[in-house]
Amino acid sequence: MERSALEASVKIRGMEEKDLEAVSTLCMVSFSNSVAGTLSGEGVSTFSKIASSDAFRTRMKEDNVILVAECNGRIEGVIELKEGRHVAMLFVAPEHQKKGVGKKLLASALRYARVDTVTVSASLPSVPAYKKYGFACTGDIAESAGLVYQPMEIELRNEN
Repeated sequence: MERSALEASVKIRGMEEKDLEAVSTLCMVSFSNSVAGTLSGEGVSTFSKIASSDAFRTRMKEDNVILVAECNGRIEGVIELKEGRHVAMLFVAPEHQKKGVGKKLLASALRYARVDTVTVSASLPSVPAYKKYGFACTGDIAESAGLVYQPMEIELRNEN
């Protein structure tokens, strides 16, 4: 599907209980495809726990906004904005990457931001995508529980 056709057919909505398994699977497939090979076994294990259906179910009840991109009844992307200030997850199905789905998810999630500067701990393979979205690197590459990341942030325009 071409970029504009896919973008036009993608619906962004809040994640629901019925989406848990599909979202978890999407995250693991996308992660395995682009990030897992850059991490240690510890990092892969840590991510697997974070991306589990149970972990998403728990975070749905917290101060997080979790949105999905749905196309023709299928979940093709997910984004999680934690406490209105930090992008905790952004994954798009590998076959739909670079077609505007991530950009649409991010734009929708940023509407829920409660701060002027939103942060992300970007996996190293995702840094170019975040730069394209307008994020800038803000510190040195770091590691936590085997997850290697680049701190980044985006300044939101205050429309008031």
